[in-house]
Parts: sequence; C-alpha cells; structure tokens
Amino acid sequence: MNVSAEGLAGHMKWWGWGEPDKRNELADGAKAMLREELGAAEPVEPVAKEDVRLPGAQEIPQAVRSAVGADAVLTGDEDRLLRSGGKSYPDLHRARTGALETAPDAVLLPASAGEVASVLAACAAESVAVVPFGGGTSVVGGVDAVRGSHRAVIALDLARMRDCEVDRVSMTARLGPGLRGPAAEAALLENGLTIGHFPQSFEFATIGGFAATRSAGQASAGYGRFDELVTAIEMVSPSGTLRTLDTPHTAAGPALREVVVGSEGTLGVITDVTVRVRPAPRKKHYRGWMAEDFEAGAEIVRELAHADALPDVTRLSDPEETRISLAMSGMEGFKKSAFESYLRMRGRTGGCMLITGWEGEAEDVERRRGISSRILRSNGAVSLGTAPGKAWAHGRFEGPYLRDELMSLGYFVETLETSHTWSRYHELYNAVRGALRGAMEAAGTPGIVMCHLSHAYRDGASLYYTFIAPSKPGAELEHWRALKSAACDAIVATDGTITHHHAVGRDHAPYMQAEVGEVGLEALRALKERLDPAGIMNPGKLLP
Repeated sequence: MNVSAEGLAGHMKWWGWGEPDKRNELADGAKAMLREELGAAEPVEPVAKEDVRLPGAQEIPQAVRSAVGADAVLTGDEDRLLRSGGKSYPDLHRARTGALETAPDAVLLPASAGEVASVLAACAAESVAVVPFGGGTSVVGGVDAVRGSHRAVIALDLARMRDCEVDRVSMTARLGPGLRGPAAEAALLENGLTIGHFPQSFEFATIGGFAATRSAGQASAGYGRFDELVTAIEMVSPSGTLRTLDTPHTAAGPALREVVVGSEGTLGVITDVTVRVRPAPRKKHYRGWMAEDFEAGAEIVRELAHADALPDVTRLSDPEETRISLAMSGMEGFKKSAFESYLRMRGRTGGCMLITGWEGEAEDVERRRGISSRILRSNGAVSLGTAPGKAWAHGRFEGPYLRDELMSLGYFVETLETSHTWSRYHELYNAVRGALRGAMEAAGTPGIVMCHLSHAYRDGASLYYTFIAPSKPGAELEHWRALKSAACDAIVATDGTITHHHAVGRDHAPYMQAEVGEVGLEALRALKERLDPAGIMNPGKLLP
C-alpha cells in the first residue's frame, strides 16, 4: 500500500482548524462590536506555506524505517508540517508566522499493533523519540514533536488503524485508535448505534485521542465521559503490551485501564479501544432558557444533578458569554427589541443563557424533559423555546473555526477549563475570572473574559473560559504565557483541577505536582520508567 499525506484525506489546514477551504467569517456587526470593545486590530494572515521554516530533519535509522516498510515512512516537508504540533494558541501562532519550534524528522504510519511494537522496539534501541499522533487536535501542546534528549523524533500517525467491530449482544464496539469521531459514528450508525461522544473537536479527533486525553463530550451528562465509556483497552509500550480484560467490571486491584486512559502517549501507544455503545437516538430536543444570573443558573444545574434530572446537554453561559453570544448571533434591531420585550413580560431584564438537550427514544425524551423543565421553571428559568437550542446544535463545532478568524483579524483568543465542587464553584469562577482580568490590565490591553458551565455532576461542575484581547505584535507568546499562567495559578490556589477535559500536554505539566502531589508524581514516574525505560514516549508531556 502506497501511503501518502494525500492518501489520508481530511488533514486539517496546517495553520489552523478544519479543512483548508473552510472558514467561519464574522458578521460585520460582530466585527464592529469587537472594535468598539477592544479597539482596532491589525489583520494578520498566515504566511505562505513555502515561507514556513521547518527545523532541519535528522536522519532516521534504517531499523526504525524498516519496522513499517518504506511506503509507510513520510519525510516530505508538508508531511512533517502537518504533524508538527496540535492546535494550541502557541502551535497556531508558530505555524501562522512560519517559525516552527518543533517538527518530526519523519512520519511513520503503522497498520497494526505488531508494527507499533516493532517501531517502539527500534526507537528504544536507537534513541528516537515517538509522538503518537491521531487527529492533531490537542490544545495543550500534547502532540508537539519534542525530541528531548534523543537523536531524532518521529510522529507515529495511527490513521491506518481504523478497525470497527460491533458486539450487539454486549452493546460494545472494538475500535481502532485512528478512527475519527465522524467515521466511528457513521460505522456504528449502520448498526443503529452511537457512542454519544461529541466534544468540540469531534470532526477531527480520534478514538485513540479520546482515550489518551480522558475526553468529555458535550452530551456527557447523558452518555458519560469517554473514560466512563471505555470497557477494555490495549496499549503497546516499549516494554510490552498491556491489555485489560473485555469485562464490565473487576475487583482485581487498581484499574490498569485507568493507567492507560489519560496517559497521553507518555507510557505507550493505544492500539485498541472497546467502548460501550447504545441505540442511536430517535429524537433530539434542544431548548434555550434564561436564568436570573450565573449563581442562580448554577444552582438550577446543581438541583437538576441532585434530582438525577440533568439533560444530556447542559450548558450555562455567564453574563459576558451570554451578551457576546447574543451580539454575535446577529440579534440586532427588531429581533433584539422583541427578545427584550419577551423577557420583560416574564419579569426578566437580562440573565444567563442556559442550553438544554435531551436525546433518546421519543417517549423517554418527553418524560425526562418534563421532569427537567419543572425544575427549571420552579427555580425561575424562563423558557426561550427551541430556537436557541437549535442554533447551538447547528454551530456546536464552530468555535475553533471562529478562533482562526479572530486571529486573522488581529485578536488573541484562548480557552481553558477547570472544575470544582459545588461548595467552591463560585470561588473558583471568580478567582480565575479576576486573574485573567488582572493579567490583561497588567499587559495594558482591554479584554473580554467569558465562561460557561458545560459538564455537571452531583458533586460539582466544570468551568470553561474563553478570553479575547488585541494581539501584542512581536510579543504574542509572552502575552499568552502571562494570561495562561495567571489563570492556572488561580486554579491551583483555589484547589481546582488544572484540566477537566483538555488534558495536560506541555502547557499544564508544570502544575501536575499541585494536581497529584509529590508522591503521586513519583508513582507516575515509576510507571513510566517500567513501561518506557528509554524515555522515548512523547517527551515533555504530562510529567513536569
């Protein structure tokens, strides 16, 4: 088989998100709003591909090349560029300016777990670092082609490993790590099934990436996070293959499945994932609500969680995100006036947008929707009908495209997420929001800080921040680092998690000691030393 970059259709654009010909242009009204609030910015388009400066390629030993065969070794500049990193702000800035910090010296495309084992054995013997590569969607530096102390680095692209075997009796599916979200769902839909895992990266992220990063989908309240869906997993490490039993539960010691899920390619390569599936929903109902304010909205979500009545999709925007979202939706003139009149008639002059969604069999959807709606209304939420819910569902994967457009317009934009218990939820919310605003003031730039709750549990919920400011030409990465560090320091000081679903990667590795403690770090290091004694697996990620 002659494998090339062209043969593996669907790579994202090298300088941003999505297919090369797709962009998400802002409406004129939205651009005007940004200019009014943040000031004019100088548009900055990506450099031409031929002007990108790749680091010089190191020679890959023949023993490594022969592990997959010559046709599955790619060394072209475009092949290296496409796997040079993920989609974090630093990744995108370096790509757009043509000054890449890292790039693999070659790309290898194994077709089986056996070939993965051969590659890892050869790389360990030859001191070649290995970065497992799926969809390349990491926003925390998780797939940056870091060589570390090794002679070379390869990207191990798993795109050829796309098996799908369905067990309808057990309602499970065994999936290859290279299957992208849409391909996996399409294969399962042929059997009337779904995983129900739809993170914002869904269009390009892979099954292996979902498992490696403990991903959480937008409907995780109904379907479960990806780590909750994994029932068996296989990982090939440089020391051998770890495979858990295909069984729903075991009491045999600490769960090794949990060692693999979330390991981010630092212990080995995930080569097989078995997940729980369920019937594809026959009905989907999305609806918008307006809560009095963010605290009242969070209290409603907490009550829904405690009553086991959470909608499958539950997303609460804070006042700033609500305001910006309504403005960018084009709700101007008559529409805005009618909307405000509608709220006033119900005793509300503003508030926070809450999107809810129920999926499943029609009868079950109506039953659960009725229970949830009673709780929502009894706690003061005003129904906005189905239009806001449908609008959210239509644009649920558009955020990353919008980030590209904002960067082209000359604005800095970044996201980060965390979570905490209900008892400290608002303390964390205010701490991170205050830290970001303070960092923007210190940098001398105006800014917008938005937040939403998107994953709720009986004991707490997540917080997902988006912040926008004018770019600082020539100091973009320093600006990013100042804002990111301020927010992360606030999270750690408030005992929140450094990541709820974006994973650790390079960006969050310095905060892992605060997350797991020194003894926890030593335990993780001991695992790595046993499974990856040569230290070739994804250097610089997860562990500080």
